[in-house]
Amino acid sequence: MTRSTTMLLPAEGQDGPRLDFLLVADMVAAGSRVLDIGCGDGSLLTLLRDRNGVDGRGIEISREGVNACLAKGLPVIQGDADTDLADYPDDTFDYVILSQTIQATRQPKVVLEQLLRIGRRAIVSFPNFGHWRVRLDLLLKGRMPVTENMPYSWHDTPNIHFCTIRDFVELCREVGAQMEKAAALDAGGRPVRMTLPWWAWNLLGEQGVFLLKRR
Repeated sequence: MTRSTTMLLPAEGQDGPRLDFLLVADMVAAGSRVLDIGCGDGSLLTLLRDRNGVDGRGIEISREGVNACLAKGLPVIQGDADTDLADYPDDTFDYVILSQTIQATRQPKVVLEQLLRIGRRAIVSFPNFGHWRVRLDLLLKGRMPVTENMPYSWHDTPNIHFCTIRDFVELCREVGAQMEKAAALDAGGRPVRMTLPWWAWNLLGEQGVFLLKRR
């Protein structure tokens, strides 16, 4: 199996769930059928179950993550986003979620196409490698940056496809995905001002979160 899951941020902050998880929860309709791919310890699935009343399922590559999910009563199986999504029929779920994982897959374009096939909508979040702090580290230090959102050194990171918000917007165009909602989040997990253009989101956002559907 490939390393196609990574949790780059703690699941819970001092004041409760991560702000990006709350943003994702706001995008999911109550009572929906949801698949969370790369679900880690199940924190997002738990939030969606308790807050939105979803019928949630999960896929997680690590045995430790699967065990943590099962201990919370979550129906999660061990699997790999790069290989196992093809087994699901079209429109199986209302929402398919890929949180902080697409940059760790071998074939992000194929994975995104699979999300849009098996789900009526897809929610994708990822660290933005176009953030100004990343650019500054490369410019001044000449080294791959290590930040709170990307805490790995270049030689042991699970992130194998470095993606910016602008890159992802272009990928959505390539696969024919329609963006229903989108947000760039700052270092504290708060949305960057909505009225800013894409280049500003690409510069100021540490994460991107997108709600997509097929055209």
